[in-house]
Amino acid sequence: MKCPYCGNEESKVIDSRPTDEGERIRRRRECLKCAKRFTTYEIIETVPIIVIKRDKSRETFDRNKLLNGLLRACEKRPISVDQLERVVDEIENMLQNSLDREVPSSLIGEYAMKQLQKIDEVAYVRFASVYRQFQDIDTFMEELSRIMKNKK
Repeated sequence: MKCPYCGNEESKVIDSRPTDEGERIRRRRECLKCAKRFTTYEIIETVPIIVIKRDKSRETFDRNKLLNGLLRACEKRPISVDQLERVVDEIENMLQNSLDREVPSSLIGEYAMKQLQKIDEVAYVRFASVYRQFQDIDTFMEELSRIMKNKK
């Protein structure tokens, strides 16, 4: 495993434990060159999920891309990275468990919005504004009205 600090390819495992109900193994490593520590995760290799984008192009599903989008929506909100990683895990599991190997990006966005709505309404609106490409304040207000109506 390559050290993210110095690039050395030799490290030793300090701690190893299962996470996510045994789906992954979390390993704490120490670089043998610079002695800095870092965490790696080992997961079972699965058949890749292909995401069909709005422009009909295709790319493999990237959980980090989804996590980064959620992190941006949750900036300065009381939501932990662990909560967001669980959301990404749940979405990834739903995708893996479906029989479809190709999924539209819109489906992933809908899954993410559904999860965010449960966690934090502000983060949900932020994510929805980018995902649904609100063009003006009226579209934004329609979404807020819908949220307020569902709250009652």
